[in-house]
Amino acid sequence: MKSTIRALTLGAVLAAGSTMGGGAADAQSVEEFYKGRMLSLIIGFAAGDGGYDITSRLFCRYLVTHIPGKPNLLPLNMPGAGGRNAATHAYNIAPKDGSAIVTIEQSLPLQQALGEKFQFDVTKFNWVGNMITGTNVLLTWHASGVKSIEDAKKREVTIGATGSGSSQQPKLMNLLIGTKFKIVSGYQGGGQINLAMERGEVDGRTNTWTSVKSVTPDWLREKKITILTQIGLEKASDLPDVPLMMDLGATAEDRTLLKLLSTSATIGRSLVTTPGVPVERVAALRAAFDATAKDPAFLADAAKAKLEFNTMSGAQMEKLVADIIATPKDLTTKLANVLAGMDADGR
Repeated sequence: MKSTIRALTLGAVLAAGSTMGGGAADAQSVEEFYKGRMLSLIIGFAAGDGGYDITSRLFCRYLVTHIPGKPNLLPLNMPGAGGRNAATHAYNIAPKDGSAIVTIEQSLPLQQALGEKFQFDVTKFNWVGNMITGTNVLLTWHASGVKSIEDAKKREVTIGATGSGSSQQPKLMNLLIGTKFKIVSGYQGGGQINLAMERGEVDGRTNTWTSVKSVTPDWLREKKITILTQIGLEKASDLPDVPLMMDLGATAEDRTLLKLLSTSATIGRSLVTTPGVPVERVAALRAAFDATAKDPAFLADAAKAKLEFNTMSGAQMEKLVADIIATPKDLTTKLANVLAGMDADGR
C-alpha cells in the first residue's frame, strides 16, 4: 500500500510539472513554456548516491539557469531495479513535453542490444548529454587482501552491485578470465555499496573512475582501495599501469566480447528527456547542457565539491546509443550466451 501511495504521489508531482498540455503548450515558445515551470529531475538511484544522485543534482541546478525561461527544478529519487524503475516511469508516465529530465543507468543501451525486454526503448529517449564519460574501474577494499586480478583468480571476492547491469563486468570476467567474483546484488545505489565495503560486507565494486576520485578521494589518499582493472575503451590518463578489462581475454573472441561490454562505460552518467518532446525544446535542453559544462560558476562549484565532470553532447550520445543498438546480432548473441553461463555458441 505504501508503495502504491508513493507512486501515485510521485505521479501527481510529475503531472503538476506539466500544467499546460496539447495544442496550447505546443504553440508556446520555448521561453514561454519553461517560464515559471517546475522541472522534475528523476534520479534512478537513492539519495546521496555519489555516482548519479549527487552529480546530477549539482549539474542540473545550473542546467535550469541556461534554459530559456529559467524554470525551477525538483529532484525526485526513484531507486530500484538498477535504474530501470526510473527509465520505465519516464517512458510511460512522465509528461512528454520536456518538463522531465531523467538519469539513465549506463548499462541499459547494451542490455537492450543484448535482448533484455524493457517497457521502454532507449533509442526513443531524447538524449540531453552525458555528465561523466570515460572509464569505469573495478576496485577492492584494502581489508580484502585482494591486490590484483591474479589474486581474484585464487579466492572468492564479493562484489556489491545494484542490479544485473552493474554485475555484468565481474560476471563476464569470471567466465572469460577465471576470476572468482561473487556478486551481491540489490543495493539501491553506490553510496550503500561504499558503506558495505567499509563495514566488510563486500570486498569491492565497480564505479566510474571520476566518481571514485570525486566522491571518495580519501580512499585513494589513504590507500584504502586497489584498482584491479579499468572498464572502458581507453585507459584513463592517470591509470597508465592498470590493465583494461578488454585486454585480459585469452582469445581474440574473448577480447571482442569484453570490449563490447566495455562500451557501457562510455554511456557514463547521462541525462535524457522523454520521447515525444518538441524538437525545439530538445534543442534548448541540449544547448543548456553544453552551456552548463562551460559555466564558470558551475565549474567552481564542482571543484569546491571535489566533483569531476567530463561531458559529451546530446547529439554524440544519440549516435553512440544508436551504434550500440546496431551491434551485429551474432556478436550480441554470443555475449548474451556467455553471460547466461553458456559458451558463445549457446551450448
